Amino acid sequence: MNTGKTHPTTDAYEKLAEKKISSQQVFNGRLLQVYVDEVQLPDNTTSTRDWIKHPGASAVVPVFEDGTIMLLKQFRYPPRKVFIEVPAGKLDEGEPPVETAKRELLEETGIRCSSISDAGSFYPAIGYADEEIFVFVAWNLTLENKKEDDDEFVLNHRISFAKALEMIATGEITDAKTICSILKAKIWWEQNQPFPVSFS
Repeated sequence: MNTGKTHPTTDAYEKLAEKKISSQQVFNGRLLQVYVDEVQLPDNTTSTRDWIKHPGASAVVPVFEDGTIMLLKQFRYPPRKVFIEVPAGKLDEGEPPVETAKRELLEETGIRCSSISDAGSFYPAIGYADEEIFVFVAWNLTLENKKEDDDEFVLNHRISFAKALEMIATGEITDAKTICSILKAKIWWEQNQPFPVSFS
């Protein structure tokens, strides 16, 4: 029934939205494009916004019947550290996020899944990028050979779902997409439970 009330989010958007006046691309890279926009603020003054255009990405949490999940160890150049991560990768142009998830799962871990489900999405860097990461949960898994990219070096790291949650709590897992993806996968699993998994 329509009560005539405005949805809170819609009302907030009308009060807070910034309007683009102009946009200039200042960097065009292999993965990212950087822009500087002039915008009109809600009070009609103007300001500038530096932001990064990103194609989006998919992340996937593969769950084995013994309650373990497959993560990866990978060196990340900007912070110069090895991180524990979920399998993930950018969307190719025109590629549905679920296909990206299945492709990255096979390429990075050597796992093929016959069951996969959408567990939601999130924005990892809303202050400076438009990237959206789509999260999937995969099960009914079979191990095959990896098909890594030539410039990609990763190690499989299979641990229990409970251990992964513990590592988030203790700070051993610090990658934002991995933290969000594991927590979203846990919520999805608790609601749907293709088979029992212990989280403690």
